[in-house]
Parts: sequence; structure tokens; C-alpha cells
Amino acid sequence: MNALKNKRILIIGFVWPEPKSSAAGSRMMQLIAFFKENGGKIMFASTASESEFSEELYEVDRKQITLNCTSFDEFVSELQPDLVLFDRFMTEEQFGWRVAEHCPNALRMLDSEDLHCLREARRLTVLKNKPFNLNNDLAKREIASIYRCDVTLMVSEFEIELLQSHFKVPSFIMFYLPIWMGNETLNLPSFEERSDFMFIGNFLHAPNHDAVVYLKEKIWPLLFTKFPEAKMHIYGAYPTQKIKSLHEPKLNFYVHGRVDSSFEVISKARVLLAPIRFGAGIKGKLLEAMQFGTTSVTSEIGAEAMNGNFLWNGFITDSPEDFAEKAIELYQDKIIWVKAQQNGFEIIKNGFSKDLFKDSFKEFLTDKFKNLEKYRNKNFTGLLLIHHFLQSTKYMAKWIEEKNKA
Repeated sequence: MNALKNKRILIIGFVWPEPKSSAAGSRMMQLIAFFKENGGKIMFASTASESEFSEELYEVDRKQITLNCTSFDEFVSELQPDLVLFDRFMTEEQFGWRVAEHCPNALRMLDSEDLHCLREARRLTVLKNKPFNLNNDLAKREIASIYRCDVTLMVSEFEIELLQSHFKVPSFIMFYLPIWMGNETLNLPSFEERSDFMFIGNFLHAPNHDAVVYLKEKIWPLLFTKFPEAKMHIYGAYPTQKIKSLHEPKLNFYVHGRVDSSFEVISKARVLLAPIRFGAGIKGKLLEAMQFGTTSVTSEIGAEAMNGNFLWNGFITDSPEDFAEKAIELYQDKIIWVKAQQNGFEIIKNGFSKDLFKDSFKEFLTDKFKNLEKYRNKNFTGLLLIHHFLQSTKYMAKWIEEKNKA
């Protein structure tokens, strides 16, 4: 049975997807492709403006929506979707109560991308030297959003365990669905055909910004001193002036900015360096490195929830000195490099292949659609939060709407 065939699916995007800019954009395009493949009729809506880098959404209807406006109520009432996917918890906060009021029978699904409260707690610890506090204000909003939805898609098994153990979130309102990789055979350059170190990432994402600054200031001086022939290439969308200022050819440190094809730059490099000091979820750059046969050196947080019981496709370390030494060793020793490359292929095959998830996801959705009322009654905390959130947010939104008319 195909639970999605002819179902009306509304996706409320935090932004319009940019798969060439970020892993979040690639993730959204994967979900859209999955729904389309299974016969869903998709409407993508967002309050954000499209950019020149937004992906063309073929066979997908599009709608520009407005915050705190009854025009959304009219739109969603007429559409009457069977499933509403909220892209990150902030969109559920903005539109979840309207969906619950006007489309009470629609399956409400949250795509978390990563656990924002975990990322924020780590950021404050690293950058502000504050004690690690997972019970922060962001967590109060994010966990409430998870409870209000019928299901939350999680990309990290570590975060699922954290939500269950720390916040007591019931397992039946979560589903593990990581970014998946294709099974196509790629013609990849050999060890000898590759050269240089590289990093790639969207610099609007704070962990990427911090990682490159940390790399340039703490790790690269150690690496370059021991290996002066080394070259480092930085790629990524939306580089800030700070990132651009790190460009220093005399130290073989090059900042290039946006690229059209991540495959082109990652597959030509021998080693990807990702000293990620805070963050959450799984890292798209590291998955692509594995798929494209590029080895990597990263941090414990960088590798979190990615390799399971398999060996990493390179090295994992949080010490700047060790990071530099391991990067050089991986770059120069072909035997170690080839073994690391194979480790990456194994991780992709056994942990991130689309074939591992497509059928179980369909079965999960079939069960949710069939037994939606039963699952909602099991999640009394969610019912309670929806009731109070609908009341408080509804009148706040109406107040803002009236204020905007003045």
C-alpha cells in the first residue's frame, strides 16, 4: 500500500531550498523527491524571498505566504492538505496552530534538520565559556514543537537517544531519517590524481564559520610549519568579510567562495579538514567526502552519529596539534589513505544508503495516517501543548495583524 499516493502535501519552508548552498537544501530536495516518487501532490510555501540560488521546483506548486495574516488561513483551508511538513521548528511555531485549527485531520510532520537547542548549548560553551546547559530557552520552544507534531524526522540517532533520555520524548513521535546518498557508481580520481586540503560549507551556518576561523588561526600554522608544501582551499556559499579576510596566499590558504558543484572540488582534494567545535545533526560535507572518495580529519562533534560501529574515513581528534599531525599523515601515506577511503564507502553503504530507509519510511507513514487519532491520544502532552499554544498564539497573531493594519 502506498500511503502517499494522491495525498496533498504542504511543505512550509524556512527558506526556499538551495541544495548547492547547504546540506539543509539537499535534505529538503530529497524529501520533495521522495514525496513525488510516491505519488504525492506537493505545494511548497515560504515567507522567505527566493534568491538566484533557489532550486527550480519542478512539478511542485509554489506559494508565497505571509506571517501573522489570515490569508494563510484562507489558503490552507482551501488546500486542505493531508500532510503538512514544517521545515524546522520555527515554522511550526509560526504556522502550526493555524494548521491545527483549519486542517485538524492533517498529519503534522516536523523536519528538525538538527537539534537546535543542542547546537546552541554547545555554541555558548565554546564561544562564551558558559556551562553546558541543554535546558535552555531554545529547548523549551523546540521540544514543545516536537511534542505538538505527530512525527519529527531526526537525522541523528544520538539526538533521538538524547531526546528520549533527557526530555522524555516518546519514541513513537520520532523517526530516524538521515540525509541519504545515492548508489550510483562514480568515476573517482586516484590518490595520485588528487592534491591539497579543503573545506566546504555554508557560512551562514555558525559552526562552519567558526570551524574555518579556528582552522586558520589554530591548526593551519601548525600544519603549514611542518608541511610547507600544503595548500588549503576554502569553499562555500555566503562567505562573510571575516571569512574572506582569511585568504592568505603566502601561507597557501585560499578562500574561493561558492561553487556550482561540490563533487568537482571535493573529489579533486585528497583530504577534507573539518575542525567543527560545536553543532548538531550530521554533517553533509563529511557524507559527501565519503561518497566522493575523499578522506577527512574532523572533531568528535563533527563525526557524531555518523560512523556507528565502522572506522572513520580518516581521523577524529579535538587537539589542534594532533589534528595537524593526522592531517599530514593521512595526506602523505597512501596505504593509510586508501584504507580510510574504503572506510568511508562502508559507512555510506551501511548507514546512509537510500535503500535502507525508503521502505520503512513509507510503512511508518502508512501506519501514522491509518492510526493518527490513536497516536495523538497517546501523546497527551502534545494535545495539551497544542490547546494552550493555539489559544495564546492565536490571539497574539491577531493582535499583531490588527497592529499592522494601523
